[in-house]
Amino acid sequence: MPVREPTRWWSVVLAVAGGLLTEAAFPDLGWWGCAFLGIAALFLAMGRDSARWNALVGLAWGLAFFAPQINWADYAVGRVPWLALTVFEACYIAVFGAVWSWARRGAVIWRSAPLQTGAFVILWVAVEDLRSSVPFGGFPWGRLAFSQSDSPLLALAWLGGAPLVSAAVCLIGVATALALTATRTLRLGRALGAIGVVVVVVVAPLLIPLDTQAEDGTLRVGAVQGNVPTPGLDAFAQAGKVLDNHLAGTRALLDQVKPGYLDVVLWPENGTDIDPEANAAAAAAIDAAARAVGAPLLVGTVQYPKTGGRYNTAVLWEPGVGVVASYTKQHPAPFAEYIPLRSLLRPFSSAVDLVQVDMLPGTKVGVVPLASPRLGRTVKLGDVICFEVAYDELPRAAVRAGAEVLVVQTNNASFGFTAESTQQLAMSRLRAVELGRATVQISTVGVSAVIAPNGVVSDRTGLFTPAQLVAQLPLRHSLTPAAVLGAWPVRVADLLAAIVLLAGCTGAARIRRGVRATAS
Repeated sequence: MPVREPTRWWSVVLAVAGGLLTEAAFPDLGWWGCAFLGIAALFLAMGRDSARWNALVGLAWGLAFFAPQINWADYAVGRVPWLALTVFEACYIAVFGAVWSWARRGAVIWRSAPLQTGAFVILWVAVEDLRSSVPFGGFPWGRLAFSQSDSPLLALAWLGGAPLVSAAVCLIGVATALALTATRTLRLGRALGAIGVVVVVVVAPLLIPLDTQAEDGTLRVGAVQGNVPTPGLDAFAQAGKVLDNHLAGTRALLDQVKPGYLDVVLWPENGTDIDPEANAAAAAAIDAAARAVGAPLLVGTVQYPKTGGRYNTAVLWEPGVGVVASYTKQHPAPFAEYIPLRSLLRPFSSAVDLVQVDMLPGTKVGVVPLASPRLGRTVKLGDVICFEVAYDELPRAAVRAGAEVLVVQTNNASFGFTAESTQQLAMSRLRAVELGRATVQISTVGVSAVIAPNGVVSDRTGLFTPAQLVAQLPLRHSLTPAAVLGAWPVRVADLLAAIVLLAGCTGAARIRRGVRATAS
């Protein structure tokens, strides 16, 4: 059942509108239903049979989506890197357009709307996985799942993580497109069937039980958003002032709690770019703050090994003792924290030299053991740093290694008043549901938040203001289905996508041969 071919002009209009609609589903607008309409528009726009044309349609959709989605890159590093990243990510949607054209040419899929729907969804999930993995570890920003933090579909993350949520968004979008097409051609039975699919997929997640109860007691947490003197990259040049702000914020917690009440105080990524293990004055100041509040501090800092490079590290500072545990970021962001192909890229943009010392990856899972005298045991904190929250495997690995809560330490100072921080908060909310863990996102400048295991935000801060959060987090050890399944759902989708594409390419060869035979 081939989709009716739109005119070329109309398919481009649909694609651009679809990209803009999908972006509106993400923070800050957060109109999550727009993602369904955006995918519906893309499906209809790709109604023509030409793979090359649908690649162009996919590129148009991708440009319209990614340009506003990652406009924080323009603020942080400039127009050229932002445009380059936009075009690069849009190329993945162009690839999707081509493979979708080939895949649906398979004889079985060509005749069946349900199979076309399934193929479209599977290919979308596989392409999301591809762009989240390669090159340089991938760039998962803008996955459909991250648009659904306020949607009923968020509960699906508990079952199958971000891939299942993205698949559900895509399924609803295609079903919406089929319903519109069937209504226009007065095939009311098919229209009602497609609408029924939409209703079931939206409503069914409401039946998923998301447990938020403590299984192993509660952890008393304070979190400090110290703020920076000025937004932008200049914040990194004022490390002393940033450290002072977080020291002051730690002491300000005593306006809410008594000394010794908290089990741990969380600082953000880059809470101090002055390494307390290398600078005696910083060490003394941090220790004094820890003694004052009567709790260990999880401090985001930067370390410079003698062999060169640098590490983005969180150290657990015990009052009167010093560093007793640490976690080093495993997935530095390419072109932001280290520059691949630096010499090749420098002629195109001097922004590559904004990163003067490349960041090195850590090698250990993000679990920080916290000895809690009040609980009489060691609590395992799951730690991910900044963009790591976007990668499925990193927070999942921490939880599978025993993490009882999640901490997302981040520094959003470079992105100004853009939506980058709230986009990241949406990811943290999905991880809370996916892994069944209370989560704290703590940023230098905001947005910081306390998130329950069902994704509900109980407290949050604004941007570029000093703030402190105090919360009791439920400690949990049980694993969600998504945590148990791990990468299996997306691997199955990848395999099915390969099968669908191979079958479709066989059909494409058959169609081309048939066309040549007819012409002769």
